[in-house]
Amino acid sequence: MALVSRLSLTGPSAEDPEDYLASSLGVIFPDDVSNQHGDANHGLLYTSPHLPKPLAFALADVNAERDRYLFSHYLWNAALLLAELVEAGTLGLAVDGKAGEGGGLLLWDDTVAPKEGPSGLFDVTGLSTIELGAGTALPSVMAGLLGAKRVVATDYPTPPVIATLRKNVAALVREEYAVHGRFRVSAAQDGGEVRVVGHEWGKLPADGANMDEDDEDTKFTLANRHAFDRVISCDCLWMPWQHENLRRSIAWFLRDDDEGKARAWVVAGFHTGREKMAPFFDAAELAKVGLEVEYLWERDCDGKDREWVWDRGVEDVSVRKRWLAVGVLKRIRKAGGEGAEGSP
Repeated sequence: MALVSRLSLTGPSAEDPEDYLASSLGVIFPDDVSNQHGDANHGLLYTSPHLPKPLAFALADVNAERDRYLFSHYLWNAALLLAELVEAGTLGLAVDGKAGEGGGLLLWDDTVAPKEGPSGLFDVTGLSTIELGAGTALPSVMAGLLGAKRVVATDYPTPPVIATLRKNVAALVREEYAVHGRFRVSAAQDGGEVRVVGHEWGKLPADGANMDEDDEDTKFTLANRHAFDRVISCDCLWMPWQHENLRRSIAWFLRDDDEGKARAWVVAGFHTGREKMAPFFDAAELAKVGLEVEYLWERDCDGKDREWVWDRGVEDVSVRKRWLAVGVLKRIRKAGGEGAEGSP
């Protein structure tokens, strides 16, 4: 499949017949798509034709039931898709042989009604980025290697996930892996421009939440309200009960300036069902935190685009797992360019 063609496993070969069968499903059932990749015993090698060498990602070894339930110990297709969008948008690459105005990214193919989005919609050059629910942090790593000036990756503050996240970011956001001439971030981890912190969605000082102000993660949250040009979230919509918290964290970290150029990129697969993830994009709920949808469409694992719809009826799991929603959010602007009320 086009979306997973850059991935390969590292580590010991699978000896269990069941593991061998699972790894061969793409051959036995060529239309089947895997949404999650890797495990604690096998790392992942991500190879882009535009980077000087492959990126080796470790995956967290989680044992506690709560940690496994987070599913942060896998790389998900949403992260693969956003990594490619960021690469294409930043480097001005064509998608499927076509380019948008000015050589930028074409968001939709000719069969979809909305016209192409602005050139460079996914360009990270000189911007500050923060990823929520980062897991392996592939999009954050790519942002750092393509020209972002500041890169922060966050996930739920559970030790094995955060430790692996720090390992990946420290090892890979380095000039030796970057596109030539584009590396702009500091190599400093502690308090520098490349950083990993724990963050629980919705746990914000604005609510008077019980937060230890001496805790380093809390200090970061307090100090970085409206501090980022781009907020990234990949495959974080499968928990409807967390949608409100995720919206609020996005609004907390997203920059609020007169020009209104800050954006949040939210990419998620339909593999758990459209009815679970779609409500995140509800206009009234987004407006409560001062956000609105700028673009929203669907892309499959082979790069085909189609319009977003709220209900496609009964969707067979083998079909829906091939598709992902791609959303771009921005702040609602009032007259005079000010952000809308309700923003955390």
